[in-house]
Amino acid sequence: MGLLLRLIFLLTIVCVSVHVYLETAWLSAPAPRPSGATTWPTHTWTRPGVAKRAPAEAGRSKDGIALKPHDRRMMMMMRRDDGSRLERKRKAPRWRIALQPWASHSHSLEDEAKRFLHYITTPQLSCESLHVDPDRGWAVCLDPKYSLTHRMKHKHCRVYSFGLGPDDRILERFLAKSGCEVHCFDPSLRQSHLQYAEMWLHRLSIDWRDPNPAVVAQHQYANTKKLATILNNFGHREVDVLKADMESAEWKVLENLILEGVLDSVSQVLLELHLHWAGFEVAGDDPSVIRYWFSLLKELENTNFRLFHVRSDPAKPHVFLHKNVLNASSAYTLAWVNTQWTP
Repeated sequence: MGLLLRLIFLLTIVCVSVHVYLETAWLSAPAPRPSGATTWPTHTWTRPGVAKRAPAEAGRSKDGIALKPHDRRMMMMMRRDDGSRLERKRKAPRWRIALQPWASHSHSLEDEAKRFLHYITTPQLSCESLHVDPDRGWAVCLDPKYSLTHRMKHKHCRVYSFGLGPDDRILERFLAKSGCEVHCFDPSLRQSHLQYAEMWLHRLSIDWRDPNPAVVAQHQYANTKKLATILNNFGHREVDVLKADMESAEWKVLENLILEGVLDSVSQVLLELHLHWAGFEVAGDDPSVIRYWFSLLKELENTNFRLFHVRSDPAKPHVFLHKNVLNASSAYTLAWVNTQWTP
């Protein structure tokens, strides 16, 4: 009788143990999926080349001390905030150029003018193959290492020419006949767009700012736009030759091109500089104006452009900021090539 009671007691313990084990396994098992449900992979994706962070490391500080959940959340927020600040800093556009040091401690007109005039009349590289307009002195560099001749040969060349009137298009006609797609911009045209003598003509000009939307809505069109806007509107990503005679607006236009980084898309820049006065919206006394001019051209040099051609206009008077300074001409035609430009 005592042996039978012992067996019953042992069987009871075994049954209870089995029941507890099954109950625990059932609670820890994943919930059953409905019939036909999609089964997604359970592994975690990481970016290529980025090591997967260990779970223990994610909850620790730099000293290896375990962090509480609240501290971990705060650390993640700080990291995100630091990243966004860095991103904003990288993308923030420049709003002014860096001025070069004064030419001398005296800040004199003569010292600033001497440095500036020497800079614009001293080519920085030699172009072995030049094509020059004999009337106005506009020039393009046709050295094979600067890709213009190669692109002309394969008819991939694009030219933007900004100016007033049809009289000064000798260089444009040469480039058009050589295989370039030439766009001439003249705000005095009667039609918005037309094709003439292998060139496209547009009633438009370049400016250092886009027009006020209210003015555009009132007049149905705008005669002036920034170069970046024109490129976007035309769907053009690169320009082989940018030629501009802006009648004293060239300084502010050049400043805009530098600040917005548009010149990265340009191979050669041809400008006529007007020195008889400061130019549109250029302020300051005479030495400050010349320092600003010089700083702009140094910024152009810093973007890999090198001066290869210069010519003063003999038909223009020798007037420099309303004065006769160092017998300087009032107008110079200059040409630069982007030595790092790759289409």
